[in-house]
Amino acid sequence: MKSNCPLITFDAMHADIVDLRQFYHSELGRFAEQSIAAALTSLWARLPEERLVGLGYVVPYLDRFREDTERTFAFMPAGQGAVNWPMGSASATALVFDEELPLPDSSIDRVLMVHSLEFAESPRETLKELWRILAPGGRLVIVVPNRRGVWARMEHTPFGSGRPYSRGQLTALLRETNFTPGATAEALFFPPSKLRAVLSLRRVFERLGRVLSPVFSGVIVVEAQKRLYQGLPVAARASRRVFVPVLAPRGVPTTREETPLKR
Repeated sequence: MKSNCPLITFDAMHADIVDLRQFYHSELGRFAEQSIAAALTSLWARLPEERLVGLGYVVPYLDRFREDTERTFAFMPAGQGAVNWPMGSASATALVFDEELPLPDSSIDRVLMVHSLEFAESPRETLKELWRILAPGGRLVIVVPNRRGVWARMEHTPFGSGRPYSRGQLTALLRETNFTPGATAEALFFPPSKLRAVLSLRRVFERLGRVLSPVFSGVIVVEAQKRLYQGLPVAARASRRVFVPVLAPRGVPTTREETPLKR
């Protein structure tokens, strides 16, 4: 079934891992992280003994949930690049193709997507793959730039790249891929300015924005649950990704004939 709210085509090239790290190490990035983390916490307070996967650049947010989970993985798309996480312990990072995740069916309880869906080559195929790895009753939280907000129009932050969404577009996409949309939240009501005078008023902007203009938030946060009661066509899906080896070893030629084994 086709959506009545088609997605607008944008260049969905991934943000670079270096740019993402630099943004979150900046003052503006730290304040953005705090605003989004507050929205996430309002949806997921704790995840006791659950298996969590973060897809995209989720490192700034995973530490808030990792202590409660059974295990947590940070999956980073190949087009973006990867960094080691968590610091000071065994790496839980994997470089992945988001339509073919290296996990068995129904093996994960929760998925968190940040800086991910807006860069996906095929958002529907990515969500179908997440449906596959989520356990029955598993939940997904997506953070995407709000196409009505100011942040989606400013290119000096990662939220100004990729494909922004309206709430209606995101809801329609989730329903098409057999998810049931649930609780929602908003974040980033303060302007994406680097001026300290503006950033010092961010709490005022956040409070006023939540009351007066939540529709113009910088990002939309939506939780959805894996839907089981609708039948799915069973078909083997061929990979759309073609992998070409950098080196194709041909073996080492020899000038000696093999000596037959003696009996």
